[in-house]
Amino acid sequence: MAGTVYGYVRVSTKEQNAARQLAAMGEFGVPEVNLVVEKLSGKDFHRPAYRRLVKRLQPGDVLVVKSIDRLGRNYAEILEQWAYLTKKRGAAIVVLDMPLLNTHESRDLTGTLISDIVLQLLSYVAETERSNIRKRQAEGIAAARQRGIHLGRERMEMPQGFDLLARSWARGEVSSRGAAKQLGISHQTFLRRAKECCPEASPVYRGSSVR
Repeated sequence: MAGTVYGYVRVSTKEQNAARQLAAMGEFGVPEVNLVVEKLSGKDFHRPAYRRLVKRLQPGDVLVVKSIDRLGRNYAEILEQWAYLTKKRGAAIVVLDMPLLNTHESRDLTGTLISDIVLQLLSYVAETERSNIRKRQAEGIAAARQRGIHLGRERMEMPQGFDLLARSWARGEVSSRGAAKQLGISHQTFLRRAKECCPEASPVYRGSSVR
């Protein structure tokens, strides 16, 4: 007996349109009653509608997605889900935009092996690209620093009289809140910069916000 065919459609925000995915599901033959539409980010698999759908899957059922990134964005987690759905739940997966990722028509050992290899390759490519992006970012930051370019927010210049009040605070002569109020800056800013200015301050005063 043939299993039930389900379609999973995901868009990242409420403003995005799911029409193309829904049209593709209709062309494949997914019954409208078996369509699950979710409007959430694909950063992980903590998605209520997706989880409910997975619980409904029985051996022999088919899960259809338009593209692999509609299932999720994290390829390490996609690999785990793929193994869980196909091996633990016994369901087949069809990725419409990538025929090689189809465990429904090719459910024999060779077809399953090909799908697994393709998915592993996609995961490797995605992780390599993320690694290259991080490397390029680090190289860009290092090069900018060598050229004397300041990255991040400009360091706030302290008001006149800050040094005097910071030292008074360090000696316990003035409270951090009182000093901050006199200078017209936030209490947190005063404490952070005062600790930098006066590392010799007594721990009693350094940790105090009321003295």
